[in-house]
Amino acid sequence: MSRIARHLAWLVFLLVVGCGAGISPTTAPPTSPNPPPAATPTAPRNTPARDAPPESLKAITRDWQTDWSRHTIDYSELLSGGPPRDGIPPLDQPAFVTTEDAAAWLAGNEPIILFVHNDDARAYPLQILTWHEIVNDTVGGLPVVVTFCPLCNSAVVFERQIAGMEMTFGTSGLLRNSDLVMWDRQTESLWQQFTGEGIVGEMTGAQLTFLPSAIISFADFRAAYPQGRILSRETGYSRRYGQNPYAGYDRIDQNPFLFTGEYDERLPAMARVVTVALPGDVFVAYPLDVLREIGVINDQQGEQDLVVFYNGGTSSALGAAIIAEGEDVGATGVFAPHVNGRKLTFQQQAGGIVDDQTGSTWNVLGQATGGPLMGEALPPIIHADHFWFAWAAFRPDTLIYRPD
Repeated sequence: MSRIARHLAWLVFLLVVGCGAGISPTTAPPTSPNPPPAATPTAPRNTPARDAPPESLKAITRDWQTDWSRHTIDYSELLSGGPPRDGIPPLDQPAFVTTEDAAAWLAGNEPIILFVHNDDARAYPLQILTWHEIVNDTVGGLPVVVTFCPLCNSAVVFERQIAGMEMTFGTSGLLRNSDLVMWDRQTESLWQQFTGEGIVGEMTGAQLTFLPSAIISFADFRAAYPQGRILSRETGYSRRYGQNPYAGYDRIDQNPFLFTGEYDERLPAMARVVTVALPGDVFVAYPLDVLREIGVINDQQGEQDLVVFYNGGTSSALGAAIIAEGEDVGATGVFAPHVNGRKLTFQQQAGGIVDDQTGSTWNVLGQATGGPLMGEALPPIIHADHFWFAWAAFRPDTLIYRPD
């Protein structure tokens, strides 16, 4: 099938997804909280251009109150993903259940987005996020937005408070480099999910704060946080949670949907990579295939020591028609390898990840689960597991890790 034909097929599919496969909400969709008063946005990092969008973009955004005169991107880069704004509905009033209750419908190998703040541990199953993409939440007193773009396999958590304004986000219906473009309800500005940057509107140039998160299995979450809470399937919408609306999308020979840029051929477009953005605009990608072979990567980039962990047992959300039956792609974590001022090195053994200095055992969350350091935790380094084509499009100067 040609690239154009694939795009047309996916467009039809996403229109169906955005309409809930013809299924209406079981109840009225959750209403948005009253927006807080407006505040002055942070200063743009780039001087915004001030020209109007093309007529084709005006036609699909006619009712929006976005300030189209302000933008840091070329409007030709924005493409309609099919569904209209919030046609893929975000969750604004998420409900949560216990790990015991979630086990009735969530398999142990299913992927969840983990986020912890102030000892409040929450899991956001991808079987729900594939249908909603955005959750506006407050965790441990911190307003956050939990996001997932299936087309890029991009799971990112941001603080949703900026310049004194608490923002709520939705899906704009637009894509850029195949990645979700969000919108905020306070200023109707557009935001790039991959980078957290305001790209169009009043908030152009503003930057959301990345927060540490990870895609891990429900079983790993339950073991580490037995009292943690899991996003409930009682969303107010009727969706086929547990089924994968993007079945077959993550094949290594697949073409990304609505990606019109040049592929970086250093890796296959759909290769999975563990990515970090380090001080000094140093971007590094660790191919998952390499990490899976050795289990642990001890690395140094400039003055930054880091260690990358891998643990099997987490299924892909974008392969098999039933997520629980997906290929085991595993889970990853990236950390600064220091405890109490002491640098550690690690290796994968039959019993799991072990540090060379004390023989303590560690899990993929960077927590010591046995040995002299039991109870200690490594400082997390913000990382994400993406498809290579998307990461390379936004971070073309990326270094690719190659084992010696």
